[in-house]
Amino acid sequence: FLEQGIMTATEEKILNTLKTESLSLKALEKKIRQPLSTAITIAMLDRGWVCREKKLRGGQTQPKTEKFISLTDKEPHQAKLSETRRKIIDYLKNEHEVSLTELKKIVPTAPQIVKAMASSGQIRLDQKQVYRDPFGEPVKRETPPTLTLEQKQIVSRVQEAMGKTFSPFLLVGVTGSGKTEVYLQLALETLNKGRTVIILVPEIALISQMERRFRSRFGNQIAILHSGLSPGERYDQWLKLARGEINIAIGARSAIFAPVKNIGLIVVDEEHDASYKQEAKLRYNARDLAIVRAKQHNAVALLGSATPSIQSYHNAMTGKYTQVSLTKRIMNRRLPDITTVDLCNMRDQRGYRRYFSKELLLGLENTLKRNEQAILFLNRRGFASLPICGSCGKPLQCKNCDISLTYHQQSNAYRCHYCGFSTAGGTSCPSCGIANIRHLGFGTEKIETIVKDLFPNKNIARMDRDTVAHKGSVLKILKGLNDGTIDVLIGTQMVAKGHDYPNITLIGVICADLSLSFPDFRAGEQTFQLLAQVSGRAGRGERPGSVILQTYNPEHFSILCAKQQNVHQFYDQEITFRKALNYPPFSRMIQIILSSRDKTKVHQHAQALGAACKTLFRNNNKFRETIVMMGPIEAPYAKIASRYRWQILFKGNQAGLLHRYVRKLMLLSPSLMSNRHVKITIDIDPVFMM
Repeated sequence: FLEQGIMTATEEKILNTLKTESLSLKALEKKIRQPLSTAITIAMLDRGWVCREKKLRGGQTQPKTEKFISLTDKEPHQAKLSETRRKIIDYLKNEHEVSLTELKKIVPTAPQIVKAMASSGQIRLDQKQVYRDPFGEPVKRETPPTLTLEQKQIVSRVQEAMGKTFSPFLLVGVTGSGKTEVYLQLALETLNKGRTVIILVPEIALISQMERRFRSRFGNQIAILHSGLSPGERYDQWLKLARGEINIAIGARSAIFAPVKNIGLIVVDEEHDASYKQEAKLRYNARDLAIVRAKQHNAVALLGSATPSIQSYHNAMTGKYTQVSLTKRIMNRRLPDITTVDLCNMRDQRGYRRYFSKELLLGLENTLKRNEQAILFLNRRGFASLPICGSCGKPLQCKNCDISLTYHQQSNAYRCHYCGFSTAGGTSCPSCGIANIRHLGFGTEKIETIVKDLFPNKNIARMDRDTVAHKGSVLKILKGLNDGTIDVLIGTQMVAKGHDYPNITLIGVICADLSLSFPDFRAGEQTFQLLAQVSGRAGRGERPGSVILQTYNPEHFSILCAKQQNVHQFYDQEITFRKALNYPPFSRMIQIILSSRDKTKVHQHAQALGAACKTLFRNNNKFRETIVMMGPIEAPYAKIASRYRWQILFKGNQAGLLHRYVRKLMLLSPSLMSNRHVKITIDIDPVFMM
C-alpha cells in the first residue's frame, strides 16, 4: 500500500504500532511522536484499517460513605451502662438504625463512645454509601389542580400516543397557560406505565423552579443534572439514575445524556431557547437530541414554548410534529396589555429621562404605590457599554478581543464579556495616555442605580451574570420575588424565562432593539421571542398586567407581533423571508471557524482552505449544484480571547450531501483541516453566527 501511494508513512507507522496493542489516542500520539489529525483517523476508520472503541475512565469523584449504628442481639446489662451509653441504646431501640452524623446531634460525644460500644459488642457499626443532597430546602407536597379543558385534551391526546410509537409533539401555549402542569400529569402517566422521564430546561436559573414543582408532586424521587452541582452531587445523581432508583431526570442541556433506560417521555421546555446549543468542545443541540433519543425509545418528545422556534413551528405546520395548543391563561386571566413608546421622541432628553419615558415612570410609580412588583428588562449588563476617551475619541478596547470593554461601577472595573479580561477603573487611554474616559451607553447596572435613586425606599434587585455567579444566588433572588421582599427586579434575558410570580404586574422593556441590530438571519426571531417571553411575566396572578415596551423601531414586524402576542402572524412573515433567501428551515447550514493567535497565518490558511473548497466544487457537479459556499471571510467578531477568527459557511437543502461534502474535504485536505497553528472548528446547524 505504501509503495502504491495508497498508504502514507504516518498511517503505516500507526498500523505497525497498533499490531501489538490497543492504545488511546493520546497514548498513540506519544508512541509515534506526532499529533494525529481528525482527517487521518477518519480516513483509516473509513478504509477499515483500524476500529475505534470507547471506554469510560474512572473519575476522581468517589461515593460518599457514612457510619451507621444499630443494636446487636446482645442485650447490654443496664446497671453497668453509663448515662450516655444508656441514652444511645434507648434511642436505637426506637430508631433501629441511625447515622453517626444524626446521633451526634443528640449525643455530641457519640464518635468516641460508639467505637468502644462496638468493640464490646453492644452495638454494630457499619460503613454505608449515602447520597449527597443537592436540593436544599424541603418542599411541601401539593394536590394536583383540576385541569382546564385544553389541558385535559392535550394530556389525553399525548397519553394515547404513549407506548405505541415515536411521537413528537409541539405544545404552543401562551405564557401562564399551565404548560408545566401538563408536563407533571404526563410524567405521572409515564411512571405509571413503568417508563422513565427526562425534563429539559434551558438554563440553571430555571431548574430550581421546575425542580420544586416536580418535588411538590413526586417528593425527592427526581434527580437533577447541571453544571452548578458539586462533582460529588453530580456523581450521586447520575448513579441513582443509572441504578434505576430514580426515574425522573431534570436538568439543563447535558441532562439529555441522563443514564436512564426505557424512556417514555422527554420534555423540552422553552424549546426555542438558544441555550440548548452547546457551543464548546462537543457541539450539539439538546432539543434535536431529544428527538433522536425519543425515536430510539419509541417515546413521546414534547417540545413546549409560548414562542416556538421557526424550525419547530415549521415542522408542526408540515406535519412532522403534532401541534397541540393552550390558547388561554389558567383561570381565564387576561394577557397583559402592551404599550409601545417610540424612543426617537426621547433623543433630546437628559439624565434618567433618556432611559425612562413618561409612560414607564408613571407605570412604575403606580405599580409600587399599589405594593405590586415590577420587572425592568434590558438585555445588556454592566454600567456603561461604551467607555470612550474624551481626548482622542477612541473606545476602550479589550486587549484580547475585537470588542469594546464594559464599565462595571460596583467593582470599578472595565470588563470584556467574551474573554473575561478586566482592568481597573480610572485607567488612562491606551491610545493617547490621557486619563479622560467618558462612560457612554448603558446596562442593567446603570438602570439599577437610577431606579434606586428614584425610589430610595423600595427594595431593588438585579439579576444578570454578575449577580448570580455564586451558588444559591439565583434562589435567593427568586425567593425575594416570591415572598414580596423585592419590589423591582432589573435583569437581562434571565428574567424573561419561565418565572411565575403572581404579584408582578408591570414589565418595562428599557430598549427592545438591541438584538435586532445583530448581523444574524435569526435576529428578528430572537427579538420577538425575548419580548413576548418577558411580557408574559406580567399579570399571572389575580391582578391584570401591563407592559411598556420602549423601542426605536415600533413598526418592525417583530415588535408589532410581540405587542399583539401573535405567534402565527410572526411565523407567516418570518417564514416568507426565510423561504425567499433559502435560510433554515428550508436549508441546512455548516460553519467552519478558523482561529489562531497569528493574524497572518489564519488569513492565509482561510484562503487556502477556501481554494480547496472551490476545487472540490469544480470536481463534483452534485456538490456544485446543491451547496452554496459563503466566504472565507473575517468573522463579525474578528478577534476573541487573543485568537483571530475567519469563517466559511455552507448552505444546502440536503443535510446528507452537506455532511458528505465536509467529510470529503477532511479526507482530501487533511493538512488544511488540521494544523497546529490554526484551530479548525466544524459547527453543524450553527446558532452563534458571530
